[in-house]
Amino acid sequence: MSARIYKPSRTAMQSGLAKTRRWCLEFDAENAREIEPLMGWTSSTDTRQQVGLWFDTREEAVAYADKHGISYRVEEPKSAKRRSIAYSDNFKFNRVLPWTH
Repeated sequence: MSARIYKPSRTAMQSGLAKTRRWCLEFDAENAREIEPLMGWTSSTDTRQQVGLWFDTREEAVAYADKHGISYRVEEPKSAKRRSIAYSDNFKFNRVLPWTH
């Protein structure tokens, strides 16, 4: 039984920071998915794939995994490549470059 501990990033449709401040522990797949022959749906007997545990800090997630004997790997979050600015910053009085049409 192994798990992945990570801090989720924002989705493409997300402008705020909701659901990006907490750490998640997700279990890796132990069994491959199977195709159900009658309907063609995919199924799995591994119910741990459906579980995601949320923690406030990385240390809490690591402590939980250690306490329950779960092997884990920690994926550090990547830093933002862009500096986010507010729309109102375009109209600041002390703006470095003038804003014109």
